[in-house]
Amino acid sequence: MTHPALSFEFFPPKDLPGSFRLWDAVQTLAPLDPKFISVTYGAGGATRKLTHEAVQTLHQQTGLRVAGHLTCVDASRDETLQIADSYAKAGLRDIVALRGDAPKGQAKFTAHADGFQDSIELITGLADTGLFNIHVGAYPETHPEAENTAADIAFLKRKFDAGAKGAITQFFFEADTFFRFRDSCADAGIIAPIVPGILPIENWSGVQKFAAHCGTAIPQVIRDAFTNATRDGTETLLATAVAAELCDDLICGGVDHLHFYTLNRAELTRDVCNALGFAPKRSLQNVA
Repeated sequence: MTHPALSFEFFPPKDLPGSFRLWDAVQTLAPLDPKFISVTYGAGGATRKLTHEAVQTLHQQTGLRVAGHLTCVDASRDETLQIADSYAKAGLRDIVALRGDAPKGQAKFTAHADGFQDSIELITGLADTGLFNIHVGAYPETHPEAENTAADIAFLKRKFDAGAKGAITQFFFEADTFFRFRDSCADAGIIAPIVPGILPIENWSGVQKFAAHCGTAIPQVIRDAFTNATRDGTETLLATAVAAELCDDLICGGVDHLHFYTLNRAELTRDVCNALGFAPKRSLQNVA
């Protein structure tokens, strides 16, 4: 069986120790020869400048294909497109285009008066430049703000119609969740690739809060297993097994690309990939 492609998501460092953690994480996963790596914004665009710096540095120093996240939060159209232009001038051709969450302290997203009003407008603006391969977000269990599943999938189709080339999903814990979503997208006329997002459970307490925030269901069997693993001190072993089983089910169902949310803690993601039979293929040459 042919191994699927891999990609890894990181977040930008906030301080010097965070910079070392990011470099360590990239070095740990680079030998798996990812199709690309991506760097997020913080919630509400809080780390915009740090993201730009991290994206360009990783691109220049590692030789990896890097995708920068770009959102509509708290920036004018001109400012956003200037950022995109700086990416292009640095040699980057991949952008993950998202509306973005509301800044801290705000109950809901409110567009900048002179900014892109939503992800559709952002995608259209980026597509008009003709410079980028645009990735977008997708939600197997429906975006929390969507009216219903059908409306959410229709909005995703509009993203592709606006110029997106592929989507990366929110994380989920059952392969059938992704397969049902994939089938619904196909029924809606979406033919572009949809890549499942995988979140290995590095921190059980944190994942529960994150899942509740974004509407991701956690099966009771996983809840019970982590209750026992927390008592027995076997959380890491369980987390590896849970993520590896999910990925194996996805691969058996025809998935040809897996995207991992690493949270800059790469060892668990590496162990999951090793359990799936991925072998190192390359190493970084230029990281100081």
